[in-house]
Amino acid sequence: MATATSTKTANQADAAAQSLRDVNEQVLDFGRKTSATILDAYETTFKTVADYQDKVAESSQVEWVSNIAHAQAELTRGVANVYASTARGLIK
Repeated sequence: MATATSTKTANQADAAAQSLRDVNEQVLDFGRKTSATILDAYETTFKTVADYQDKVAESSQVEWVSNIAHAQAELTRGVANVYASTARGLIK
């Protein structure tokens, strides 16, 4: 009788532990998907900012202002790409 009870208790504990692992994996998966969506939005936003900086550069009548705006746009794109790709590597 004692063996049957301890076996039943052990099986229930194993089932509860497996259930917790499953829930934990679901939470982690949701976090990864959410992080990927946020990174996509971040990257899109900064590409839009860089495009705007390029438009400012193109509309400028002053060459050095145009050069600085183009350089700023390239820097913005570069930083956004490095940040997003590094973060994506960390969430996998």
